[in-house]
Amino acid sequence: MIIRTVGGYDFYEVSSAMQKAIRRADTGVAGFFALELWASGYRDYVWKRLFTISAEDCFGIITKEIEALWQGHELVNKKAPQPKGRIFVSKAVIILCECRKCRDADHLQNFIYDRREVDIEKWIEDVRRYPISIPAYTYDVHTRVGKKQGRTKAEFFQQEFNALTPREPGLFDDFPSKK
Repeated sequence: MIIRTVGGYDFYEVSSAMQKAIRRADTGVAGFFALELWASGYRDYVWKRLFTISAEDCFGIITKEIEALWQGHELVNKKAPQPKGRIFVSKAVIILCECRKCRDADHLQNFIYDRREVDIEKWIEDVRRYPISIPAYTYDVHTRVGKKQGRTKAEFFQQEFNALTPREPGLFDDFPSKK
């Protein structure tokens, strides 16, 4: 079963596009898809994903900023008959797009727990139009389309690392060391 958003998009593709756009500092695409999820009734999911992105893709303690925005979102919705607070989601997306990127936390956990799935020795348009297309970079090993296309976790690691914008040098950038 495919879950659709209000705009007719595949829920999982929208979620993936949002995160990958944030990694690339593509604020327009990231914001569009974050608000597509929010407007589709997936407000809690959007925040869960933004928190994950803040830990998985961003340098420093940016998660505290996202938490403060989530608290503001919750406050304005406390007794609201209709959902409010899109501005907090928008601000979170902008902050995540603009912050320095570093995937050390995700790399560390994957190096420890997914070592067999990743060959560590080999690892290392305009959005003002509606509707916008799902970007090609969305389709990786984590999506149905990407799996059908034979995408691998090794490709994912390399492509997503190269896409970090702006990128902060990380602890594992040279792992394994260049020969």
